[in-house]
Amino acid sequence: MFITGGTGAIGGYAVPALVAAGHEVSALARTPGKAKFLQDQGASPVEVSLFDTAALGDAFSGHDAVVNLATAIPPTSKFMSSRAWAANQRVRTEGSAAIVDAALAAGVGRVVQESVSMLYADGGANWLEEDAPTDRYPMAEGNHAAEANTVRFRDARRAGVVLRFGWFYGPGAAHSEQMLDQARHHLILTLGDPDGYQSSIHLADASAAVVASLSVPGGVYNVVDDEPLTKRDFAAALAAAVGRTPWVRGPGRAARIFGDHLTSLTRSVRARNTRLRSTSDWAPSYPSAREGWMATAEALHQLRQPR
Repeated sequence: MFITGGTGAIGGYAVPALVAAGHEVSALARTPGKAKFLQDQGASPVEVSLFDTAALGDAFSGHDAVVNLATAIPPTSKFMSSRAWAANQRVRTEGSAAIVDAALAAGVGRVVQESVSMLYADGGANWLEEDAPTDRYPMAEGNHAAEANTVRFRDARRAGVVLRFGWFYGPGAAHSEQMLDQARHHLILTLGDPDGYQSSIHLADASAAVVASLSVPGGVYNVVDDEPLTKRDFAAALAAAVGRTPWVRGPGRAARIFGDHLTSLTRSVRARNTRLRSTSDWAPSYPSAREGWMATAEALHQLRQPR
């Protein structure tokens, strides 16, 4: 297996999960430090540009599958800046195109592409399966391009898999640690209608889905908790995980005034994970964010203890 994005938030879980499952893993590494990180996890680091199709083709040669988890998501402090998202858009558009072209040239049989469940149009309280309508707001164009490139791979009679992940949380997701710290100070961030739904997924469960994606038929799969929570209940689960009562909540529905910058987070997405569960042995170990946030808070507490 060749992995791009193997040193990112989900990649840090997916690489050791793939190694543990018995796969021989190569992974893209751009710096010596990241190469060492991958080696420590049992993967073989490969230095190659995500945008160099010819070099990628050489790197992919002899591999059975390519898993593209590469992103360049800006820190939360720059989330509202369109310029800060430019690198991520390039990774999703040009990068995914180069990966598919290289995989086709190298004779790779399977490509797995990371995407997001926030592509779905606001569904209110309705359950959303993979054929539900999607939306084309500016921040989503990169994900649409990446999914289209995977369709192009499938059109060449190869196995192309798109994983539409829920909102990531767990140790290793920087925003999770920030949200827990804010919750400890009685501040809870709620974006959009409190009765709207938020589909999420713990990073450990997301990585298990990556392993499962290597044996499922080509297509689109939602990778989300069994029970997406309303934004109100999601905030309550976060508060319960740190044992605090929120004093300040917000901005709630007022977040919509920020328009396209936050539309992926203010909409209601109640995605269903039945397709992946019925075609593989995957199932989330955390049925909802209630259990997942509690485990995250405990894991981070242990990590911060003096040794």
